[in-house]
This record gives sequence, C-alpha cells and structure tokens, in this order.
Amino acid sequence: MEDPLIASGSRSGVESLPETPVSAVTSFAAVVECVRRNWIITLAMVGLFLYLAFVVCIFCFYRDQYSGSETHPIVDAFYFSVVTMSTVGYGDIVPLTRTTKIISIGFVIISIVLLDILINWVVDHVLALQENAILALIANRNRAIRDRIVDLENGGKMKTIWKFGLALCVVVTCVGVGACVLCFGEKLGFLDSVYLSVMSVTTVGYGDETFKTVGGRIFAVFWLVLSTIAMACLFIYFAQIRVDGKVMELPLSESEFVVSKLKESGKISEDDIKQVVSEYEKLDRNNLRKITSSQLLEGGNGEN
Repeated sequence: MEDPLIASGSRSGVESLPETPVSAVTSFAAVVECVRRNWIITLAMVGLFLYLAFVVCIFCFYRDQYSGSETHPIVDAFYFSVVTMSTVGYGDIVPLTRTTKIISIGFVIISIVLLDILINWVVDHVLALQENAILALIANRNRAIRDRIVDLENGGKMKTIWKFGLALCVVVTCVGVGACVLCFGEKLGFLDSVYLSVMSVTTVGYGDETFKTVGGRIFAVFWLVLSTIAMACLFIYFAQIRVDGKVMELPLSESEFVVSKLKESGKISEDDIKQVVSEYEKLDRNNLRKITSSQLLEGGNGEN
C-alpha cells in the first residue's frame, strides 16, 4: 500500500528526485504539508477576526439604525455578525435604514466567501487531524476492523461513510448542547429548545424563537459557527457518498475489468498502474486521451 505522504509528494513534483531516500521524501512532504496547513489556518483565522471586528465596528457606529431586542452592545454586535455569517438570519436584529441595508448586503457577500474558506480550508485540516488520530488508534487493532474503516484503494484514508458518521455525531452533539443551553439558560421549554436548536443548526432560523440573554448570545456566537460548519460537512460527505454510489454503478470496460482482477490477485500493484499511466500520458502529448500505434512504436523505440 502506498504511503499517502509519498503519493502527495509525488504529485507536487518530488518524483523529479528519484535518488532521494524514501524517508527523506516522506519527511520533506510532511513538513511542507504541515507548513501549508498552518499557514491556511492562520490566514483563515485572521480573515475571520477582521470580518468580525469590521462588522462589530459598523454595528456599534450605526446601532440606532438597527431594530431588535438589546442586551449588551458588543455582545449584540458579535451576535449579529455571526447570525449573518452563518446565514441563520433569526430576524431579531435587523437593519432599518437604506445605509444599514446596503451595508448588510456587503456583510452577507463577505460572510459567504469567508464561510466557504472556513469549510474548505480549516475544516479540512481539523478533519484530517481527526482522521489521522483515528487511523493511529486502529493501526494495531484487528485487521477486520481496519478493513471496515480504511479504504486501501484511496491511500489508506478513512472511508467516506465513516467520515459521514463522524460529521453526523458532531451535528447531533451540537443540537443536544444547544437544546440544553436553551432549556436551562434561556428558560425555554423542552420542545421549544429542541425546535430552536434544530432550526439553528440547519440554518433555517424562522425567528419565532431566538437568544435573548447576554449569556445565550455569547454562547450562540461560538455555537453557530461550529454547528453551521458541521452541518455543511455533513452535506458534503452525504453528496460524496451519493456520487461514489453512482460511480460504482457505472459499467466496466473489458480493460478495466482485467486491470481490476490483476490488482485483486496481486499480480500488479498501484505503482505498476501509475507507471503505465505515466508512460501513456507522455505519449499523449495533445491530451486527446488516445494514442496511435505509431506513437506507441515511437515510444518503444525511444526507450530502446
């Protein structure tokens, strides 16, 4: 089975150094990946901080041009910015004037871009750490357990169905924690607490029930960000499972069936296939996804 780090290093051009020891290539690829992920997280966090700071300043400056229930000015400002960014939109704090409505349009556009960055960059890093921790935990367990969780055809990564299960657990946890805070902190009934929690996590946000206390809104600032991202990940993994299912239903050609059976019998490896594909791509100079017999003969003569 190919080491995922070596595979990622090969894609980034490390194969141009064939004489480099495998351990050195792996270490270099790991360092590069670590630096890249840390830089992405730092950039995303700085962007989130700047967005929140900007929205808070604008909200405080135009506070009299927003209507809704008030608690503490700074808390309300952060609460409004996160409710906007998460697209929940309770409606308990809304713009009143032309100026604040135009500003709110800008808030929404910026927040959608920022949320996309958080989902695609930061969450990818966090889930990768979680996946590595789980893979390390089951590394020495029963082989049958590893085979059920690990996808050997995808570089030893965790199967998508298990990632979906983890994301579902996070979403359910967010709903449960939110319902508890609403029930005991906001003094809502059990049904109303679960109702508002589900409407918030799914970003529906009808607005008939909202957070009204300072403590509740402080909790919502962090809870809404986490739950919105968790819900987005859940949908992404669900869509990936559906796509994988459709791919599995596609018919196999004769050549694909032969390759599959050879891999299954252990007569060829993934490295052998990659080497052949690489030779094919060198012959297919125009990226037409087909070559002629003359090109094949020329390639063979060139090697000789």
